[in-house]
Amino acid sequence: MRKFMLFVGGLVALLVLLVNLGPMVLLGLSVWLLYIVFKKFVKSDSVAAKIGWIILGLIILGIGFTNIYSVIGIAAAFALYWIVKNWKKDGDSPVIPTDDGDPFTNFERQWADLNN
Repeated sequence: MRKFMLFVGGLVALLVLLVNLGPMVLLGLSVWLLYIVFKKFVKSDSVAAKIGWIILGLIILGIGFTNIYSVIGIAAAFALYWIVKNWKKDGDSPVIPTDDGDPFTNFERQWADLNN
């Protein structure tokens, strides 16, 4: 049942990630462009160039804010990573008896090896 729930959660996270992939790319692109605009703003000497870089930065910032819901896609990517990481974990590990006087000890060890 645990693996089924992880599978369903992973499927939902994958679909959310795929739906938000475009806005995630645009958000990353706008952050990169804002970085470039800031670097150019700092290097410019004239007031007109600084005003032009500020206007361009505000336009790019507006594009970035329209894609802010892509943070949901980033959360879905993290959830998908967590699900894949926890896929192999077993919640209930078999208890292997260590009593050598018991004739079924060898059988229990072999059964545990087969199940792992």
